Amino acid sequence: MNLAAADLAGPSLADHRLAKHLAPRSIALVGASPKPDSVGNGMIRGLRGGGFTGRVYAINPNYQEIDGIPCFPSLAELPERVDHALLGVANVRLEAAMADAVAAGTPAATILASGYLEGDGTPPLTKRIAALARGAGMAVCGGNGMGFYNNEAHVRLCGFPPPDWITSGPIALISHSGSAFSALVHNDRRFGYCLAVSAGQELVTNAADYLDYALRMPSTRVVGLFLEAIRDPAGFLAGLELANQRDIPVIAIKVGRTPESAKLALSHSGALVGDEAVHRAVFRRHGVIEVEDLDEFANALLLFSQPRRLARGGLATMHDSGGERELLVDLAAAKRVPFAEIAASTREKLASRLDYGLEPINPLDAWGTGHDYQGIFGDCMSALLADPDTAIGALCVETRTGKALHEGYAEAMRQAHAGSEKPVIFINNLAAPGDDDLAVAITRTGLPVLIGLKPALAAIRGAMDRRDFRLCPAMAPAAAPKDLGARWRKRLATGGALEEAEGLRLFADYRLPVLPHRIVEDGPSLLIAGRELGFPLVLKTAMPGILHKSDVGGVKLGLADAPALAAAYDDMAPRLGPRVLVTPMAPLGTGLELAFGAKIDPSFGPVVMVGAGGVLIEFLKDQAVSLAPFDAAEAQRLIDSLALRPLLDGKRGRPPADLPLLAEALAAFSVMAADLADAISEIDANPVLATADGPLALDALVLARK
Repeated sequence: MNLAAADLAGPSLADHRLAKHLAPRSIALVGASPKPDSVGNGMIRGLRGGGFTGRVYAINPNYQEIDGIPCFPSLAELPERVDHALLGVANVRLEAAMADAVAAGTPAATILASGYLEGDGTPPLTKRIAALARGAGMAVCGGNGMGFYNNEAHVRLCGFPPPDWITSGPIALISHSGSAFSALVHNDRRFGYCLAVSAGQELVTNAADYLDYALRMPSTRVVGLFLEAIRDPAGFLAGLELANQRDIPVIAIKVGRTPESAKLALSHSGALVGDEAVHRAVFRRHGVIEVEDLDEFANALLLFSQPRRLARGGLATMHDSGGERELLVDLAAAKRVPFAEIAASTREKLASRLDYGLEPINPLDAWGTGHDYQGIFGDCMSALLADPDTAIGALCVETRTGKALHEGYAEAMRQAHAGSEKPVIFINNLAAPGDDDLAVAITRTGLPVLIGLKPALAAIRGAMDRRDFRLCPAMAPAAAPKDLGARWRKRLATGGALEEAEGLRLFADYRLPVLPHRIVEDGPSLLIAGRELGFPLVLKTAMPGILHKSDVGGVKLGLADAPALAAAYDDMAPRLGPRVLVTPMAPLGTGLELAFGAKIDPSFGPVVMVGAGGVLIEFLKDQAVSLAPFDAAEAQRLIDSLALRPLLDGKRGRPPADLPLLAEALAAFSVMAADLADAISEIDANPVLATADGPLALDALVLARK
């Protein structure tokens, strides 16, 4: 770790609030047992297998010693107050064991059991245990988890010992799923973890706490998060900020994205998973690489575990098969992974080494006669890596231990890797297990072997996104107009919904363009207002409490003259009431209808949406979301991500929308949402007409916070 990184890390790990939790020097194994294959015996074998050198005590009233470890009836009878108690007892004994740990002053514990009791009372056992621990200021891993491995500190607290080959490495893993934890840590020798935590129910200590510790470990190069929920939003955001300060990528897989899986998360772990769109906005804002499944997760962890970061440009790949090369090109297009556009000089280098008939292009099929294949593959990869538009090089072949051909491929890539500062990887075309001896050996020399074309390309796309995120200027949202928020908060404090005219005035105050309008309550005043505003006009009911005006016939469009205006009023006033809003009709066909929306997320604060507007909002579901406030550059990125974005360039005679003004208006809307976040619950501007002369907010719905 360099000096700058050390400064960012703050206090040493020995002073961290989780030091005795994750790196204890004395441990009590509560429920230890000599019985083979039991959890009580697994605790002993797991701790010994990690090479722990501190003091260990067994707690079991039936023995004086177990497997050479001194055994005591209870924590209270130990010769010292231990740093950590591993509770390997059944649910029926769990509350008593936790009470003993609290009484003994134990600062940390790990709970393996689920904490669920048949016929349990209120509050349930999990909440009683959490209250005990919090009252004592105790850190707790679990329950309903697999424990944790701090391989850097030689501490493995678990009930099912891991394989002997597990080793330390640059990956930190924090998982709410015990099975996902086991699948990633116990099944593939390519991976090395400095810290792996099965956080389980997070009765006390949560992912944000573990993230802070992991980011301060000297060996952490990448952090993987398998998340059901984010229980400490402020701590989580602080962790993501620290990750960016230290340039440590964070890979996240967030489950509970559908209503069905969210219900399952709540039922099995009590996790309230939150809003998927908001989580994605949080991840994007902080440069988190979000993945879809465990294959993508594993490949991304491996790619980022090697120390080299992507250069500018695209992917350069080599193949020993034309057909598999074509497959990769198809999949890369779907994953939005660009290929490096290699220079003429690079093509000349390739041509000088390739067998006759092979085309010197990227992606490159380099297999010809097989003569001097190792030299050809090594030289061609070196040429591709030297090209200024290559960000990363990949050889797409299978790895097979004991096969001279594949050993030759490995040596060729090692030589190319040694002659470049850019990352070099292997990609197995087939998504087979990566536990082959050759794959393990190659990965441990700094050339990760990724498994399966689709998940490998997803990891590369994530690396490109992370690179681009690091190159983006810092977010610079505009300041809210001075003293404006205080005035509007006073109005919003009365509660309910603002009248549409008030909402439009609010928009105008925060620099969101609106049409001129009038509120009137009788026919003669309406005709005067109509002549002042100019025909054609729109008439809307302005009676309090009517939020969705179209549903009750409260909107009349295209009123071309005074008789039409009077007739519309004569129809609307008797049905809905005399109070109406009149405004000029936006010229039909001059722009595309969008919607701006804002809501206050209970965990992450103000969130802004842009998407298809008008009658299309319920049908297209074409939306982009970001945390507020943001600047015009972020607003433009959101607009560009919409499926309807090409329509803003103008179609069939319609002029293109003024995109810079549209982005500025969306950014201003986000500043408004952030400035009034403590006073509102929801804001909708729908439709917002995107025209060649800039946007116009045509309708306003503003709901005060209850």
